[in-house]
Amino acid sequence: MAQNIRSGENILRVIPPPGASAILPKEGEENVLITSALPYCNNVPHLDEYGTATETQALKERISPRELCDKYNVLHKETYTWFDIGFDYFGRTSTPLHTEISQSIFSNLGKNEHLVKQSKEQVYCEGCPKFLADRFVEGICPHCGYEDARGDQCDGCSRTLDAIELLKPRCLVDKTHVVTTKSSAHMYLKLDEIQPRTEEWIKKSWKAGKWSPNAVINGDGTIIDPRVKGGLIPTPLTRDLTWGVPVPSEFETEEQGMKGKVLYVWVSGDVPLSINLPSHWHAIQFDAPIGYPSITANYTPEWKQWWFNPKNVRLYQFMGKDNVYFHTVYWPSVQLGDGRDWTLLHHLSTTEYLNYEGGKFSKSRNRGVFGPAAKETGIPASVWRYYLLSTRPETADAMFSWSDCVAANNNVLLNNFGNFINRSLKFISALYDGVIPDGGDEPGPLSPNDEHDADFITAVNGLLKDYIDAMEAVKLRLGLQTVMLISMRGNNYLQSSGLNKALMASDPKRCAQVVSRAVNLIYVLSALIYPFMPATSDSILVQLNAPARVVPNVLSTDILAGHAIGKPEHLFKKIEDNMTEVWRNKFNGDEPAADAVAETGKAAKKAKGGKKAAPQAAVDPNVPKTPEILALEAKITQQGQVVRELKAQTPKTAELDAQIKDAVDVLKGLKGELQVLGAAAK
Repeated sequence: MAQNIRSGENILRVIPPPGASAILPKEGEENVLITSALPYCNNVPHLDEYGTATETQALKERISPRELCDKYNVLHKETYTWFDIGFDYFGRTSTPLHTEISQSIFSNLGKNEHLVKQSKEQVYCEGCPKFLADRFVEGICPHCGYEDARGDQCDGCSRTLDAIELLKPRCLVDKTHVVTTKSSAHMYLKLDEIQPRTEEWIKKSWKAGKWSPNAVINGDGTIIDPRVKGGLIPTPLTRDLTWGVPVPSEFETEEQGMKGKVLYVWVSGDVPLSINLPSHWHAIQFDAPIGYPSITANYTPEWKQWWFNPKNVRLYQFMGKDNVYFHTVYWPSVQLGDGRDWTLLHHLSTTEYLNYEGGKFSKSRNRGVFGPAAKETGIPASVWRYYLLSTRPETADAMFSWSDCVAANNNVLLNNFGNFINRSLKFISALYDGVIPDGGDEPGPLSPNDEHDADFITAVNGLLKDYIDAMEAVKLRLGLQTVMLISMRGNNYLQSSGLNKALMASDPKRCAQVVSRAVNLIYVLSALIYPFMPATSDSILVQLNAPARVVPNVLSTDILAGHAIGKPEHLFKKIEDNMTEVWRNKFNGDEPAADAVAETGKAAKKAKGGKKAAPQAAVDPNVPKTPEILALEAKITQQGQVVRELKAQTPKTAELDAQIKDAVDVLKGLKGELQVLGAAAK
């Protein structure tokens, strides 16, 4: 098929494919290093490779820790591949380089006199026999008497606990084992001595990197973390385990007393690398964040160009709110104490909690969707990516809802985004034999003073600026909402321009112009949606028969007359409403969902009334109705009446069927727009 794409700089996108030669920072350019959540490897995407959790899970499965990690390494990789996540290097932290780098940092902390030996009572299982991690000890809460309190927290009263405080402690590997306490000596990091330097760095980095308000420092630049305000205390860097990075040999002397101990594993697991080094942790542990540089070292021998290059590299980190302390206080303190010129955190993007159907996700109670189970639903990965990113809890806790997930697919992706693209391309395929007509526009940016479409072009250009600003500020949810607002503008454009066979017959030049501008807006959308839904972007490009492009600053004519498009296909399929109940029951574990009760009540009322209610594209009642939303609701009511009147006409003809289809498409588009406006108003 013939292609006719405008040539020039900053039009086509060039991204090295996964597995290409190592990317290194370039002096004089903006070099960004990104870390995100690390999937632990002793279960379906979650938990860690080194440490007590892995040893204990291996005991449960009656295999070695290495065999356990190998098993889940494969499962993780398969899951991420299905989610359209590509990696330059899918690494692990059980490597010689990880050991080397971890030990070098530990040794530097010792040389700089930031380590001190202390002894402490710890929970010990005589049956295993080993010291137990907090999460593998349960007992009676000393504060409220709750019988199943965990070693780190009581679910009954929500108090933070030390495992040795539990009454009648029991080992979760085997509840018949005798659990006691033993004293053990370990090396502690003197965070109290490093604290003044850490606080100075926090305040400087917070301002320069424009951190989002979080649990450590608020929007006014005041440090609010109670641990910092109350004064940091020494924290252990070693553990009594066999599976992990051994302490450096100089600490194994009788005087140091660390022989046979390993470094405290903050996180050490499968690390997918795409100059995007993930991390995630649940306790103050030492060698975990070292997975960042160690995996980079396995990716390229020039890893220090990324991690010891603060003048030319900016480090962006993504995490949940419960991990903020470790990224902003603990790990930077380790880096400062190490004494080398590390690339320290520049920008911090945190999220609140994503809850599940009126409660919490709980792997232990089988409540929620985890890892491979997402694929089992039959919902495409792109739809999962859209829904989860559109509900990303950037400023407050968010709630996962099957009803909202289905609505996002049907009302936003199918009726708004997909409708605009499919309607435009099918029109070109059917009436122009798949070849872009000459609408009279010159290649390059469209004029905001255009005779016919000044408002449309100006609006799109304004939204493009909003998108770029949102993405630069790491406001991902806003960026995605803006993409949907742009597609909504596309739907409005087709409607207001009257794109149909009649326009082609009465004003062929104007019809060709509308088609050209619509297809070029679709080309823009293929670039805007790429970070969020790469497979959808690729599908759009196949249908356009066009190469990948960069995000433009303004709407331009880049796909030119004579260009042949590919075969139009639906990007999304409708999900039947009854599937919400199916999935809700399947993934709710042992707890009844509040929404399930509500839905059952609705169904009973519907059955009692005897009439089937028409599906609505209602806006969340908690969202204030703006004038735009009210106007759109009026349009939906009016268009619904148009559809009903057309369906009531007789006799039925092919022409009438075509009119009904067009009217229904308009109605779907309006409902999709309402969903987008409702989301943007939240």
